[in-house]
Amino acid sequence: MARIVVIGAGMGAMAAAARLAVAGHRVTVYERTETYGGAVRRFERDGFGFDTGPGLLHLPAVYRDLFVKTGKEPLEDLVGLTQVDPASRHVFADGTRVDLPNASRAGTVSALDTALGTGAGERWGDFMVRAREAWDRTRRPLLEEPQPEDPAALGREPYPALKAGFLRRPTTTLAGIGARELRDARLAALLDSYATAYGFDPATAPAAAAVLPYMEQTFGSWYVRGGIRALADAVYERCLKRRVEFVFHARVDEVLKKDGRASGIRLEGGESVEADHVVSGAPVPALHRDHVVAWDRQDDLPHHQLLGTGRVTVCLALRGSREADAVHRTVVHAAGGRPTVTVLRPGDPALRPDDGHESVTVTATVATSPEQDWQAVAAHMVAQAEAAVPRLRERLLWQEVRTPDDTLRETGTREVPGPALAGAGGRFLPAANRSPLPGLYVAGGWAHPGGGLAHGGMSGALVAGLIVEGADFRGSQ
Repeated sequence: MARIVVIGAGMGAMAAAARLAVAGHRVTVYERTETYGGAVRRFERDGFGFDTGPGLLHLPAVYRDLFVKTGKEPLEDLVGLTQVDPASRHVFADGTRVDLPNASRAGTVSALDTALGTGAGERWGDFMVRAREAWDRTRRPLLEEPQPEDPAALGREPYPALKAGFLRRPTTTLAGIGARELRDARLAALLDSYATAYGFDPATAPAAAAVLPYMEQTFGSWYVRGGIRALADAVYERCLKRRVEFVFHARVDEVLKKDGRASGIRLEGGESVEADHVVSGAPVPALHRDHVVAWDRQDDLPHHQLLGTGRVTVCLALRGSREADAVHRTVVHAAGGRPTVTVLRPGDPALRPDDGHESVTVTATVATSPEQDWQAVAAHMVAQAEAAVPRLRERLLWQEVRTPDDTLRETGTREVPGPALAGAGGRFLPAANRSPLPGLYVAGGWAHPGGGLAHGGMSGALVAGLIVEGADFRGSQ
């Protein structure tokens, strides 16, 4: 039985902790804040509740696997899980609207043809076929296996982009796909929104980012009853059942080293804790900045972890009931310099004081520059959201603005990481789960395979596999 210290109680770190405890190890989690979940938080006031991190779950199979492997219980026995249908409504800058069904390629093609004109759906469908090729080429090495010591193969572009014109080179960026292959500003905006939601610039994101819409439209979007925070509650409870110990308000100041490997941690008050392995769920930039144990130079940090984009969420408490034909998620695309925003209207009784009120969240991904006027950004976001919520301003009781400064307080960094992307010479690959310092492993959104609820859960599985099976570990099964 090894002694394992986990830094941080984010979703990926807890997933690793539960798996390691089941394998027979003694696991203690040290979390610098007052609670678990990392960015998966809830804001509550006056009977209203809001997810302030992700609001939907993709690839629920990741958490199904976690609960089966750590307790032989189906995920659905622990949380209420329902598919969101339609998966999303898109309101484009010209006023065009389209509702996309959940996990139905034929339905999506039909909806796009109806809303955008004949041929739009076919072009999107053809694009999704190519996106599937990129998914098939990268799914296992990018999501289910440890990052190889030489990730050069993942730096090659897997998306089979069409060539444009005689002897022209294929496009290598997501924006290029929109311009050359989709040939409709609204389809291009639809494609771009999957990247910008994670903080990627379509003009620089590799064509391999095509896997983002493929993943969502193929495997569906799911809502956890009571909000995503209920999933964090379930993972935390699973850790406790497997006798994982949690110490809150415990800031880790240093990862200790002995004989060239990680040997424990030093807490803020000076207490040292010995360990055979250390798992860090802290953001890699914070790990680099605070502990200086793994990445000696700023240039060594993965490119996409320095992009400087974060999340602004506006929590809206509304009087009046949600209309019968309201949809769970609406993406309002940018117009007039305003940000593209995602409006979530869960219609969940657990998140409102009574049927005469509604809780709504409006989210945008923005630059984390300290010069940002967050109240002005929030005002633009609410103005955009009026395209999704009828009579929004006259129904508004109050609002709460959550900014990258809140993310910094809760997670240790203002940025929100995106998932790993192949191509672009490997610039969009996150840090490997096995750090350059032996005995130190990295889990969570800043580690392979990147950000997002599902990806964070995968990182926990990979870290646990590396510790339990060592050099023989070849990936999740």
